[in-house]
Formats: sequence, C-alpha cells, structure tokens
Amino acid sequence: MSRAAKKTAAKAAKDGADHKIVASNKKARHDYLIEDTYEAGLVLQGTEVKSLRMGRANLTDGFVDIDGGEAWLHGVHIPEYAQGTWTNHAARRKRKLLLHKSEIDKIDRKVSEKGHTVVPLSLYFVKGRAKVEIGVAKGKKSWDKRQAIASREADREKQVELGRRLKGMRD
Repeated sequence: MSRAAKKTAAKAAKDGADHKIVASNKKARHDYLIEDTYEAGLVLQGTEVKSLRMGRANLTDGFVDIDGGEAWLHGVHIPEYAQGTWTNHAARRKRKLLLHKSEIDKIDRKVSEKGHTVVPLSLYFVKGRAKVEIGVAKGKKSWDKRQAIASREADREKQVELGRRLKGMRD
C-alpha cells in the first residue's frame, strides 16, 4: 500500500468518515498478485455519480493505462442512470484518474517491467467524493492460485481447531 493510501485510510478512520463501497474486484485479487495500491480520484459526469450512488458498477474487465503522463481507467462498466435523459453517459467510456505526477511516474515505471499491469480493486465514496483503489499487479500462474487456496483452507482449519480447543472439545 502506498504512503498516500495509508495516510488517507488512517485519516478516514480517525475522522470517522463514511467509506461507502460501491464495487470491489474480487477476481483481480484472485488472478493477480497485488504489489502496490494507490487511491485515485475519478473524473465523472453527473449521471455517473448518480448511478454509482445507487451502487451500480462492475470493475471486472477494468484496467488502467498511462497515456501522455495521465492515467486513464478503461473497461469499467457504470450503467446508465435509469432516470437520466439524453444527458446520460456512455457505460464503458474511459475515465481520467486523478493522481499526483510522482505516483503516475512510479506506476509507469512498474508497468514497463514485464508482466505487470494496473487493475482497479475497489470503487467507493469518501466524504462524497468517488475514489478508486488501483493496484500494480503481476499475473499469477495456476499453481500460485492453487497454493493460495490451499493456504486459505489450512488457515480456516487451524481456526476451527483452535475454536474447538478453546471451547474444551476434544477430537
């Protein structure tokens, strides 16, 4: 997690700010090894914000592209606002991410390495502002996924056994 993201999370916890999660990308956490995370603002149109406030978004096919020193979010589906008129937005348009220049440079250097990509992890509101958590990730191989599943199951079995022993139950 980047220093800025940690600072923002700590401040939000201290202030008791609302942290309403709209969408999360569980598939990205399964398919990729997340090396670093960043919190970015989004440039949105009015009907996109209304659609997000209704809790409608899909991050599954999303990715981030660095183009001309700017970060762009592609492939994220924010459906049209139902009560919108002719001013409705396109559901899968590219959206500009608001990041510091130094963060964009760090991300660009990481992505230039072989096998790295940037994926959206979650979309949420902090104090009324739409934010997206992005992660610099490296693709997992199939054996990495099996190993993650096995370790998760082992941890679950360990917790169950610990709970049984604390309750005084024996095998």
